[in-house]
Amino acid sequence: MTQPPVNLADRPATQADSPADQSDDLLSELLRSVRLSGERTTEYGPPHTFSIGFADTGSLHIIEAGELELRIDGDSHVEQLRCGDVVLLPRGDPHHISNAGNRTSASAAENNASEPARWLCGTFAIGDPQASHLLGSLPPVIILGDARAPAPEGLAVARRMLLIEMHSPSQGSAVMIARILDLIFIQILRAWAAGKDAEPNWLAGAFDPQIGLTLSAIHRNPGHDWTVEELAHTCNLSRSTFAARFVARVGKPPATYLAHVRLDAATELLRSTSLPVTLIAERVGYTSEAAFSRAFKNRYGTPPARWRRERPGR
Repeated sequence: MTQPPVNLADRPATQADSPADQSDDLLSELLRSVRLSGERTTEYGPPHTFSIGFADTGSLHIIEAGELELRIDGDSHVEQLRCGDVVLLPRGDPHHISNAGNRTSASAAENNASEPARWLCGTFAIGDPQASHLLGSLPPVIILGDARAPAPEGLAVARRMLLIEMHSPSQGSAVMIARILDLIFIQILRAWAAGKDAEPNWLAGAFDPQIGLTLSAIHRNPGHDWTVEELAHTCNLSRSTFAARFVARVGKPPATYLAHVRLDAATELLRSTSLPVTLIAERVGYTSEAAFSRAFKNRYGTPPARWRRERPGR
């Protein structure tokens, strides 16, 4: 028999429960829910045009030399990439990379005289497509570099480790590369979320010293009958101040975010247990199976029982 989820909010407070640690713990929980897994990396030279984009696969590019241009499919905006830039496409948006040598500006002419473009490309398997609202709320592309948001020091270390494993492979190199890609992914997300230009979403909220506490409470016990007043109490804010700050950091009202988390928890129970739909509805905080089924169908396009029968990989 499946055991009910443990309410971690009921355990005694410890030193690890400080606001900063809660934010870090939340990021770990959310990344585990996405089931991120670094897969492979390849070194590329000058392309005429290079295209990448697969379902449920994120991409990472580390520019080693020269200049390149990146364009997301369906978007006319072009990102100029330079040596030292680290580029993450967390949602797996299909995109094209090409040489920047066809530009006619003075800076382009100078760069054409330098060494050809060269970069590393890594991919990430996203093991849980149902966590789409987590990755979907992130920007299609995050770029760190000297001319943009600075890359964290640890990123340079991870890059050097990646090059060593690629150029001098040994026993265990495939696993090492996968783990290093995971580390790079997390470092980029941390640096972006801590920056002043981070867009409102769950990740920016996790790094907020007060809203991060509320997000932790929601994710640890989504089935609780949360009220706005209770959620405000988790971070010691008044109801009105909390509601405004939550929207500013997360980009949606607390009730909307809670509904997303509850449905994520429901898909995990549907996938990994044989619990009846009625019991799953209760576990994730719905007062009736009918209300749960309506909310589930609105998000996933099919009722929960049918989703369980027809889910991929069953």
